[in-house]
Parts: sequence; structure tokens; C-alpha cells
Amino acid sequence: MRGAAGAESVLADERAGTWRRSLDLIGRGLRAEPGSFAVAILGSALWGGATVLSGWLLGRASEQVIVPALSGKEVSPGEVWRTGLVLLAVGIVTALGVVVRRVYAGIAVFDVQAGHRRAVTRQYLRLPVSWHRQHPTGQLLSNASSDAEAAASVFNPLPWSIGVVVMIVVAGVAMIAADPVLGVTGLGMLPAIAAVNWVYQRRMSPAVARAQQRRAEVSDAAHESFEASLVVKSLGTEARESERFAGHVTRLRDANVQQGYVRSVFEPVMDLLPSLGTLSVLAVGAQRVASGAVGSGAVVTTAYLVGVMAFPVRAIGFLLGELPRSLVGWDRVSRVLRATGAPASGPGDVPGVGGLAVELVDVTVEIQGPGQTQPAVLLADVSVTLAAGRTIAIVGPTGSGKSTLAHVLARLVDPTRGRVLLDGVDARDLSEPARTKAVALVTQSTFVFDDTVRGNVTLADADDPAAPDDQAVVRALRRAQAEEFVAELAQGIDTPVGERGANLSGGQRQRIALARALVRQPRLLILDDATSAVDPQVEGRILTALRSEGSTATVVLIAYRLATILLADEVVHLDRGRVVDRGSHDELMARDSGYRALATAYLEAAALRAEQVELAADDAAAGSET
Repeated sequence: MRGAAGAESVLADERAGTWRRSLDLIGRGLRAEPGSFAVAILGSALWGGATVLSGWLLGRASEQVIVPALSGKEVSPGEVWRTGLVLLAVGIVTALGVVVRRVYAGIAVFDVQAGHRRAVTRQYLRLPVSWHRQHPTGQLLSNASSDAEAAASVFNPLPWSIGVVVMIVVAGVAMIAADPVLGVTGLGMLPAIAAVNWVYQRRMSPAVARAQQRRAEVSDAAHESFEASLVVKSLGTEARESERFAGHVTRLRDANVQQGYVRSVFEPVMDLLPSLGTLSVLAVGAQRVASGAVGSGAVVTTAYLVGVMAFPVRAIGFLLGELPRSLVGWDRVSRVLRATGAPASGPGDVPGVGGLAVELVDVTVEIQGPGQTQPAVLLADVSVTLAAGRTIAIVGPTGSGKSTLAHVLARLVDPTRGRVLLDGVDARDLSEPARTKAVALVTQSTFVFDDTVRGNVTLADADDPAAPDDQAVVRALRRAQAEEFVAELAQGIDTPVGERGANLSGGQRQRIALARALVRQPRLLILDDATSAVDPQVEGRILTALRSEGSTATVVLIAYRLATILLADEVVHLDRGRVVDRGSHDELMARDSGYRALATAYLEAAALRAEQVELAADDAAAGSET
């Protein structure tokens, strides 16, 4: 017995929690757009009051004009005109209430949706890279699109439902005043409608939750398919990919069909109840009129009000029906908004000018993935001082922590322990604008927007007064060795580059990304294999340009080519997340066997590439002679 009582208590708490969450969700929306909702609710209340008034007027007209006229009594034309004009005026007021409610309710709903999307995308920007890596991109797209829309869906019928409540109260008073028996008969359907709606909500909520989850899975699968289109095409796995996507779509279809099944059962019942109420009023009213207890006007008023309430009362059902979907959508959105790990920024700025002096003090980075009992150590007690204005190459085997170190310097990842000092200031104490102005990171996997060359370099609108001017753009392109090929484009820096830079080669995209960083004149420039798609000669010119033209920036290179390493003032050798040694290339070659092995491998790879290029040139020359 105790167990049964405990289970009932848990269910009661869940139901109470659902209602609390529903009221909280509605309260949030009303507070977010108070003006639009207030006007929409006022229009809905005006519609509800005018609808009841028209029913009362029809009852009066029935008793004083229509029935006497049908009975052969004389009715003055003035009375007919007055009755008609009053009904017309009430009809105009009713229509005005409908227009006001629909216009302002629509504005409010779209504004609430936009607020949800803005909040989600701002949170995406605040959350660290580690959080994004743990959540599929399709899921994040679903949170910002369909979930944000679903969370606001309850606000579409909300003003109408409030107007219906006003109408029910006023209509109930009017029906009871006309005849208590007929009024109770007409209002008797309301408890039944409320009970059906309650059951409907209980059945609909889990069905909506499943459908929202399936929709997110379809979005995720579609995003993966688009991203991997080259892999799918080149390996001929279209059938497998189609089958995988079809499985997700089938599960979404089944979830939507389940929602439709629930609707198909409950909506006919919702249609039936008001009709039963109207028939009951007519049956009881006929007996009351026959016995002389009431006049025909009371029956007309009550039957009309029950009839006009039949569909509007369903607005409450629409509201209750949308609540499960909105709660599920808001739960999914709020999980993003409640996510922790967003790096806190301080109010500080980086003092001084010129290159930044960087100091890493006992920096350790650990991550713990799902199912892992022990965290993986990416960097372990790294302590390095990088002098201002120098070029430092970070080398090491795959998995040694080079990219993690670059992300720590750019504060895409905060160290689990330790500090990163920029000119003596802890990076966590810097304001976000100060840090992004002083530090720029360019990675191997560059992203180019579907915009012009200028737009991709400035990342600003053309009419933005704070955007770098054309001279700054050209100067940055020159230092990135991109000026020549950009000048050959059809419209120069105004040339659209296509989606993800489809009109550019891999090396050209990397140079555009490098110019994007250089135009901001950073004091610390971090290049994480940012010239991997560029041939060694162009790469040499880029690195030489970075060190010339009066540049005093500190440059950190994640290097995989010996030619790149030789251009650095100092080399830091990383292995398994720890600093093995540091010094010049010659010093490390003399005393660090691990570095010597890496440098030898890089040298052999360069010799092999040079030999392949020479053979290709010989083959081309032989072909031309033939």
C-alpha cells in the first residue's frame, strides 16, 4: 500500500510540475512581449464581449421584432432599422476585435520565437568548443529552429483562449439571466470539454516529445550527409547513406502519425460535445416555451451563445494541445540556455603595443568524454615563456597536444589547471573584445562564407563604418600572398566566392582566412598548420611577409614542414602533452633525439615531394615534345 501511495505521490508531483512549468513558460512569453500580448488580449476580450452582446441582441430582436412580425402584429420600420443597425455595429466591433487579436498575436508569437533563437545562438557563441564537440550539429540546428518555434507555439492560441474565457464568463451570466435552467443546460458541456482536453494533453505530450526528438535526429542525419557529400560520392556509398537517412525519416513519420492518431480520436469528440450542448438547449427550451416558463428570446439567446461558443471554446483545447509541444520545445531550448562551461571574461585590457609576451604557467588540460572513468590528459604541466615579437614553432608527433596548445592560447579552451598570461595579464581577466582584438587564430580547416572576398576578410557589412577599409583589405591580402590571385578574379575583392569558397582552391581559401586574421593587426598570431594547402614557396613568402613590413606581432606556428620550422626564432618540442625541449633548430638537432627523428622525417617527406614534382615536370616535358 505504501508503494502504491508513493507512486501516486510521484505522479501527482509530476502533474503539478507540468502545470508549474506551463505557467512559467506562459509567464516568460507574456513578460517578453507585454505590449503586443496586451493589445492582442484586449482585442480578443473585445471580440468575446461583442459576441455575447450580439447573442443577447438577437434574443431581444427575436422577441420584439421577428416573432411579432411572424405573428401578424405590426412592427414599425424604424424599429427594424434600429435593430439592424445595432446588430451591424456590434458585428463591426466583433470583426475589429478579431483583426486586432490576430495581427498582434502573430507579432507577439514571432517576436517570442525570435527571442528564443537569439538566446540560443548567443549561448552557442558563449559556450566553449569542448561543449560543441559533445553535441551533434544537427541537434544544435534543431534547438535553434524547430525547438525554438515549438516553444512559442502555445502563444498563438493564448490571446484567443483568454478572449474565450471572457466570453464564457459573460455568456454564462447572460444565459443564466435569460433562464437559469437553459443556462445550466448550455454550460453543462464545459466540464466535459475540460475533461477531454485534460486527457488529450496527457496522451499528446509523450507523442510530441518523440516527434521533436525524431525531428532533431533527421536534421542531424541530413547535416552529416551534406557535410560528407564528397566522401559519399567518391566511395559510392549513396545507397547506404540513403538507407540510413530513410530510417530516420521513417521514425519521424511514425512519430507524426502517432500524433495524428491521438488527434483523430480526440478532435471528433471535441466537435461532438458543443453540438450536443446546442441540441440539449433546443430540447429543453422547446419544453420551457411550450409550458410558458420562458419566451422564445431566451431560447434563441442561449442556443445562439452555445452555438457560437462551440468553436471558440476549442481555443482552450488548442491551447492545451499546444502546451505539450511547447513544453518539450522549451525543455530542449532551456537545456542549451542552462548549459555551463561558458568562459567568464573580466573587464581587463592588454597593456602596451607591439607583440604580446606569452607565458604559460603549469598549464594542464584534461577532458572526460562519455563513459570514461578517467579524464584524458591533453597537456600536462606546460610552462613556456614566449618572448614578444618573436616567431615560435611548436612541433611534435600527432596527438602531442599542439592544437590544444593553440586553442589554449586563443582561449577557445581554458586550462583545467594553470594560467595563460598575455603581457602579464591572465587571459581570463581580459574582456572579450580586448582578447579577440589582440589574439587571432588561423587553423588548417578554414571556413569561407558565401560572400565576397572583401566580406570574408572584414567579416562586416559593406556599409559598416567600423569595417576595415579597402586599403587595409588589400594590405592584408598582400601579406597573405593572396593579392595576385584576387586581382585576377572577375570583380577583384568584390568577387563572390561561393558557398564555403567553392570557387577557390584549398590554398586560396587558406590565404583568405589568413588575410582575415591579418587585417585585424593582431599582437599574437597563431597559425595551426594554416598553410598546409599552400605550396612551400608561397608558404615561405607568407612567413617572410609576416616577419617584415614593420610587423612586431608574436607568431606561433604549429609546424609540419622543416622549411617552416627553419624560419622560426625558436622551436618548442611537444610530446604526449609535455614540453620535451626548446631552443633553436640546430640546438634541438644536437641534443633532442625525438626532435631529430621528426626533423629527419620532415626532410625526407620534403625530398620525396620535390622528387615527385620533378618527375611530373619531366613527364609533362616529354609529352609536349612528343
